[in-house]
Amino acid sequence: MFLEQGINEKNKFWNYLLGLVIIVVASFLGQIPMLAMILFETAFKGKSYPTTDAELLHFFEPNLNLFLLLISYVAALGGVYFVVRFLHQQTFLSIVTTRKKIDWKRVLFSFSIWTLITIVSTLVTYYLNPSDFEINFQPIPFLILLVIAVLLIPVQTTVEELIFRGYLMQGFANLSRNKWLPLLMTSAIFGLLHLSNPEVSKIGNIIMVYYIGTGLLLGIITLMDDGMELALGFHAANNLIGALLVTSDWTAFQTYSIFKDVSEPEAGFDIIFPVIVIYPLLLLIFGYKYKWTEWVKKLTESI
Repeated sequence: MFLEQGINEKNKFWNYLLGLVIIVVASFLGQIPMLAMILFETAFKGKSYPTTDAELLHFFEPNLNLFLLLISYVAALGGVYFVVRFLHQQTFLSIVTTRKKIDWKRVLFSFSIWTLITIVSTLVTYYLNPSDFEINFQPIPFLILLVIAVLLIPVQTTVEELIFRGYLMQGFANLSRNKWLPLLMTSAIFGLLHLSNPEVSKIGNIIMVYYIGTGLLLGIITLMDDGMELALGFHAANNLIGALLVTSDWTAFQTYSIFKDVSEPEAGFDIIFPVIVIYPLLLLIFGYKYKWTEWVKKLTESI
């Protein structure tokens, strides 16, 4: 079983806290290129040093900004690998899946179905509220965006899944010896770490329902499927397709996307709708396709 792969008497919880520190340090090292370029711009081009997230998001040209934001995840990925292999002495595969190798068909299925849902919902929203959008498409910048996004956004989403649905879920399982606490803790932490996103200050704390709900969805499908392949596909599709389709002046990713949302954001039903309607439907689709059974046991039993 997935969580059991990390259960080891030597894997005390403080080891996971140490591992997190190592991963964070690796991520900071990955931010050196951005810091160096910011210092160069402020020293030689007269720009003011960015002191807020909003200023940072608009400091560079959008494609360069996206590249510099995402490159730190490459370093973080190295940190995760180092911690799993040498601090915990586990195989890297053990925090990904119980299968003998990663099931890429599962990743592709999850990616495809969430891509379809994202595209359809975006087009429907555009059709119903065309005044809320501007056509933002610019061929050359979009092609550059496409290359950056395809290469680096899956790295970003994979690192987040490895940390939350793999490393930390197994860490909390070592601490609690059950499944419900790792599921709830990683979902809450995943959501709360988005508090610094500009969307939160613009829309309000109600959006945390979406972030925590998404973490809960990804945790559930990881436990039910005994591996994070479905979570990997979903998360990659969510961020990648979102970055290519729609941007706005107040989102975390500033991109040369096809559309630009120019509406005034509101904390409405559309924030909660995916969590209470789309996510349960997605669970039913996955459950039917992969023949999941004993839901309560797999999500709450002791280890």
